[in-house]
Amino acid sequence: MMRLLPETPAQKNSLFNAMNRFLGAVNNMDQTVMVPSLLRDVPLGDDSELCGHKSDVDEGDVDMYSYYQLLKSLRRDIQWGLRVSPVVKETPPRLTRMNSIASTASSSSFASSLSSGSSEYDEDEEEEDLQKQFQYHLAGLQGVLSKLTTQADSLTKRYNQSIGL
Repeated sequence: MMRLLPETPAQKNSLFNAMNRFLGAVNNMDQTVMVPSLLRDVPLGDDSELCGHKSDVDEGDVDMYSYYQLLKSLRRDIQWGLRVSPVVKETPPRLTRMNSIASTASSSSFASSLSSGSSEYDEDEEEEDLQKQFQYHLAGLQGVLSKLTTQADSLTKRYNQSIGL
């Protein structure tokens, strides 16, 4: 298991701390939910923390149990990395589309730098672009981890309420 380190105020927005908070929330959820089958067929309901997931999937398919399994699966992916099935090694369509957009954008910026009369590639622009991309994705990842942490805490709280604690 991954050791959770104490968070210092200076590191509040650290990716490591966001991952630690998420892992801690899911570990707490996993230790609290002693009988996961009690979550089967329990709708997400009007819980504002859990409703964010509801819009991504057909309402009939989502219950507290499937959400519990999803959070545990995401924890496993963070701890051990993504597993690729030997049968399906294809990039999901959404990622393919995003990659083609990024590829198109980078090739068009490269083409425009060549057409502007510059015979050499401007490495400073490339480094700045990579830094902006990294910061954008880092902020997005931290935001997603924060929402998932809130959702794991909410699921734990709802489970405790359902069993009368």
